[in-house]
Amino acid sequence: AAFTVTAGGVRIALRVQPRSARNRVVGVRGGALKVQVTAPPVDDAANRAVVALLAEWLGVSRGAVTVLRGHTARDKL
Repeated sequence: AAFTVTAGGVRIALRVQPRSARNRVVGVRGGALKVQVTAPPVDDAANRAVVALLAEWLGVSRGAVTVLRGHTARDKL
């Protein structure tokens, strides 16, 4: 499942496509939420872009969104 409710919040399995034409949430694909970000996958830029995109999409502050796993991979949690 792409979304898992826990005691501390919601965990979202992500599939990230960096260097995309625009920042957007594509939808659920293969059990993960697919997101596209314009940032390249260097110097944590893509992770910061993912956090900003998800915070806006969910209507929460950036501080409420954290990358738990997959900092250097396309698949993140």
